[in-house]
Amino acid sequence: MPIYNAPIRDMQFVIHEMLNAKQLGDYDKYSDVDTDLIDAILEESGKFATDVLTPLNAVGDHEGCTRHADGSVTTPTGFKDAFKQMAENGWTALGHDPEFGGQGLPGVLGIAAGEMQSSANMAFAMYPGLTNGAIKAIEIGGSPEQKQTYLPKMVSCEWTGTMNLTEPHCGTDLGMLKTKAVPNPDGSYKITGQKIFISAGEHDMSDNIIHLVLARIEGAPAGVKGISLFIVPKFKLDADGNPAEKNAVSCGSIEEKMGIHGNSTCVMNYDDAEGYLIGEENKGLRVMFVMMNRARLDVGMQGLAQSEVAYQNAAMYAKDRTQGRALTGPVNDNGPADPIIVHPDVRRMLMDTKAFNEAGRALVYWSALLEDLEHVHPDEAFREKADDYLGLLTPVIKGYLTDMAMKTTIDCQQIFGGHGFIEEWGMSQFVRDTRIALIYEGANGVQALDLVGRKLARNGGRALKTLSAEIIEFLGEHKENEKLTDFTDPLKGASKKLQEATMWLMQNGMTNPNNAGAGSTDYMHMMGLTMLAYMWAKMAVTAQAAIDAGSNEAFYQNKLITGRYFMLRMLPQIDAHLAKMKTGAEPVMALEAAAF
Repeated sequence: MPIYNAPIRDMQFVIHEMLNAKQLGDYDKYSDVDTDLIDAILEESGKFATDVLTPLNAVGDHEGCTRHADGSVTTPTGFKDAFKQMAENGWTALGHDPEFGGQGLPGVLGIAAGEMQSSANMAFAMYPGLTNGAIKAIEIGGSPEQKQTYLPKMVSCEWTGTMNLTEPHCGTDLGMLKTKAVPNPDGSYKITGQKIFISAGEHDMSDNIIHLVLARIEGAPAGVKGISLFIVPKFKLDADGNPAEKNAVSCGSIEEKMGIHGNSTCVMNYDDAEGYLIGEENKGLRVMFVMMNRARLDVGMQGLAQSEVAYQNAAMYAKDRTQGRALTGPVNDNGPADPIIVHPDVRRMLMDTKAFNEAGRALVYWSALLEDLEHVHPDEAFREKADDYLGLLTPVIKGYLTDMAMKTTIDCQQIFGGHGFIEEWGMSQFVRDTRIALIYEGANGVQALDLVGRKLARNGGRALKTLSAEIIEFLGEHKENEKLTDFTDPLKGASKKLQEATMWLMQNGMTNPNNAGAGSTDYMHMMGLTMLAYMWAKMAVTAQAAIDAGSNEAFYQNKLITGRYFMLRMLPQIDAHLAKMKTGAEPVMALEAAAF
């Protein structure tokens, strides 16, 4: 059975040393936050992930969820008890508003706990994860009465939540949706339609399920301008706010999926189900997209989480499995073969994964901290910068991190050779579970188009200009430190190439939009590589400072070794992406459709 041990030391390095997250304690909202509290949460969350969730990961993969004749769904063995334990121990309430029963802790701690849970059991972690998204939508668009009615029970996970967007004939193009809403005299609506791919749509782990459903009110404008958002509970509520009569919503089937088998991904049927409008008519997408942008950060984290657990198992296997001899001569003199970690190509795959994981973690946590500070920082200019950065980097975190995680989980499976293809070793599950992260919450090609088509131009390109200026300032601060040139010089080069790519898009994307479309994924990867280089440079500054202060902990030297690997072996990919992007749309679009 695969193992997972939460990488607490690396998390502490990023949160305490690189990000100085205890600064949040200077603000009233997070006044209780200090190093001891952060460490306690990391340690206990790690224990829960390792001891409770990890053993259930293979169980969920093998058993899946079972739909019964009455439309009810049973989750895999052990899931219900684990979910109850998670809720009772307060893990579902970590970052939510105390007004509704939450603990009011920073999002950076929530993202760290979420990483551990997703590494241990991605399918399980999606149940509270989708609930968090539904909570966010009700917080943003719900009335005071709706918030008081639903949020306390959802924060405690006595009730869970879903997002219902996709229909059989429309996914990305939500303007084509057909689910309709008919007003009732009492102000509620009758919701009728079918939604597909609904994660956690039906299950046995909570007393009620609060579905958030996109639908079009009769007579509303066509396209995305006429879409509204509705609360549609599995059970209607009685006068005291308790689940009562079953609503006309049901699970028609469970999707047969490549991975995340432990999550009940459902076809949901609405047959004049009673629903309640969130916010204004025809303004549903505004609420949904705010929520989805936050969810996209979580999906990027999911990719990182699967890459981390795959790496841990591959590294353990590589140190134990003996095959062949080292090219420079035997290492294991007492045995017939050497452990495969002596082979450079095995090292390459492990180092690619390790270097990606550590920089990806830094990027996700840095973004989460920016989101925390955006809500409390007194400086309006800082809050504006934080919002700009989050808008710009969300598609990069979602798209680039999950693209990379697909590669790294496959590499880690490859290290097992034929055993990686055998289910008993568990590496296949990491690959299969990761695959959905490239698709849901907006496929990665859509993320790339969003980046080049909307996010770059937002506010006259202010976000990228500010970020570029920040990197230049960082490089200036450390240009005299010769110990850091292995990091600052490559970062400087990558930043210049990203600027060159941006200028090319400005000059060629307007004249032919297909140029922007053809180069969008390459550009997203260029920005992803540049941001990971920036994270590695920041981590190198932190690690080198610790060494200069007298620390002899091997962790810091290993951090620098891993970072140099990224700069030397992975960052040069930026040149290939730039070269491909600058060929434009012609080689992509030249072949007639009939020739495919």
